[in-house]
Amino acid sequence: MDTLFLEIGAEEIPAGYIQPALDAMAQNLLQRLDAARIGHGQARTCGTPRRLAVFVDQVAPMQETITEQLMGPPEKVAFDDAGKPTMAAVKFAEKAGVAVDGLDVVETKKGRYLSAQKTSHGQATEKLLETMLPEVILATPFPKSMRWADMSIQFARPIQSIVALLGDNVISFTLDGRIESGRHALGHMFMNPGNVAIDAPEKYEETLLAANVVVDINRRRQMTADEVAKAATGIGGQVLPDEELLDIVTNLVEHPVATAGKFDDIFLEVPKEILITAMREHQKYFAVVDKDGQLMPGFVAVNNTRTRDMDLVATGHERVLRARLSDARYFYNADVKVPLEDWVEKLKRVLFQAKLGSMHDKVMRVETLAAWLADTVNPDVKENVVRAAHLCKADLVSQVVGEFAKLQGIMGRIYAQKAGEPADVAAAIEEHYRPTHSGGKLPETETGALLSIAEKIDSICGCFCVGLIPTGAADPYALRRQSIGILQIMRARNINISLNQLVEKSISLFADKQTEPSEKTQAAVLTFLNNRLARLLADEGLSKDVIAAVISASADQIPDVERRAKALEKLKGKPEFTPLAAAFKRVENILKKADPPPAAAVDPSLFTQVAEGDLFSACQKISTQVNQQLVQGDLDSALGTIATLQGPVDKFFDDVMVMADDAAVRQNRLALLASISAIFGQIADFSQIST
Repeated sequence: MDTLFLEIGAEEIPAGYIQPALDAMAQNLLQRLDAARIGHGQARTCGTPRRLAVFVDQVAPMQETITEQLMGPPEKVAFDDAGKPTMAAVKFAEKAGVAVDGLDVVETKKGRYLSAQKTSHGQATEKLLETMLPEVILATPFPKSMRWADMSIQFARPIQSIVALLGDNVISFTLDGRIESGRHALGHMFMNPGNVAIDAPEKYEETLLAANVVVDINRRRQMTADEVAKAATGIGGQVLPDEELLDIVTNLVEHPVATAGKFDDIFLEVPKEILITAMREHQKYFAVVDKDGQLMPGFVAVNNTRTRDMDLVATGHERVLRARLSDARYFYNADVKVPLEDWVEKLKRVLFQAKLGSMHDKVMRVETLAAWLADTVNPDVKENVVRAAHLCKADLVSQVVGEFAKLQGIMGRIYAQKAGEPADVAAAIEEHYRPTHSGGKLPETETGALLSIAEKIDSICGCFCVGLIPTGAADPYALRRQSIGILQIMRARNINISLNQLVEKSISLFADKQTEPSEKTQAAVLTFLNNRLARLLADEGLSKDVIAAVISASADQIPDVERRAKALEKLKGKPEFTPLAAAFKRVENILKKADPPPAAAVDPSLFTQVAEGDLFSACQKISTQVNQQLVQGDLDSALGTIATLQGPVDKFFDDVMVMADDAAVRQNRLALLASISAIFGQIADFSQIST
């Protein structure tokens, strides 16, 4: 067993392309080895901006030899009346790779058929890889690929070398007739610009390390972190933690060398968020803070090479950064002179979505929704919620956000504070974008939470109204993320508003834009939200059948759905649950078949069996108890109370024929079962529970 190794050397590949491409290469290679019946071990990857490499351990030297039974034509078709083989038999023999007289006749359920044993002898792995590896290389996915020179192939960047080894042996092939595989990899562009020979896969990393290339991504990441921390300490500070930037920088260099620089104190007059973003987004520099976490006039840059005069390198970085910070300072000082209301007015010229109007139109709708939400949840915050809604998109037309789009909301908060707006208003302007990603921070203020819900439901309902509904993996307006954000906020802050009413209110604001009846759109939005809710609850370990049961009963108030699901999950684990669920399912099955539907109320005077009266009495008593327990939010007790119905229900079914000949008696008994179903249905649709 040998190690298979493939490295693609190229011009500098964008940092964000590297890890997804490596993952795809490894998966593709393993799948192709499996399809070719080549035994193998685990795959691992490494890479830099100039190379993508994958190892596969314990690759078998030969394909697996397999023998399979092939079924041919019926015997009566394969041979004529004289017993001579027909063309059908000859062709089948050729397919099986045997002589006609080597064919067997077997008895099957359909009659007698020709059969043959076909043995596929394994080929040498090395030979198969000559075709397989070029396919793996060219199948590597990238967000954008390119052609170069007059070549027909595409890759993220022009390919400069290919190393392909199985153990010590080179796998020979050519891409597009010109790029030949071999054992020579690219050295470091500046410190070792020549090619280096890779004697064997096991020597790859140490060979390139000697050529100043750190190919292991985790090792290079740790080296980068250590270098950055050391450089920050050298100017009396510490690096501002930024794991995402560390990941990016790790894949921008092959040999990290950090250097620290400084900028003028005058720039500290600008909000730190602007300075950090200017350093991070444009230059990929790390910010430096003091022991109290306050921003210092310093930064750390990560270089791809070590020079004799690193001070000169730092000076170059300082000169470039000064220009960036000067621009940022100019934009900020210009922005603070503009009244926020002027920016709100300018939103009329900013398109939200072609079918949904301007950003100003959106703001007006969000104001209306935010006011409605505040009236429903907490009228005391209404004034601040409406004001924050009015200003929440104003910063989109500011010069700073025009330059640094990631600061939207953050700059809105800063400008609102500068203008003397209430603290809750300023905070809500930033918080209404939250959560910005899976697991992201939620709004911390009630004002921000209500504004976030209003802004997100407006986007969701607006897109659904004009037919912009997510399909498959396509979700250009991030409606799934926004739906999850709404649900997370409602759960975290225990906001018990009616989801139906919220969606209905939002859709009503798009009366002149709807492509379908509002009832149909509302149903589609609620289904969309329910699907996201089911995913959230499943991610927390709740059973799918429990989730379906509680959502089917009602998903109108999100915190209530979660509480019912957890209580039902707990009851489901108890031994008394299975017979209880079975009894309820029997009730539901009978009610589903009832035609006409049950009577509206139970008439005790129509009872003819003791079990009817006992069940009716139990139902009345339990209904009152369950209602009180639900009002108190004691779902565990409510389910325990419901469980006591099992005995009377079982007795009823043992003693009573529900579908009596007398229509009045039959309808009365169905009404009694319907009253039981109503008690269960306050918590879940038990018929959807697996037992």
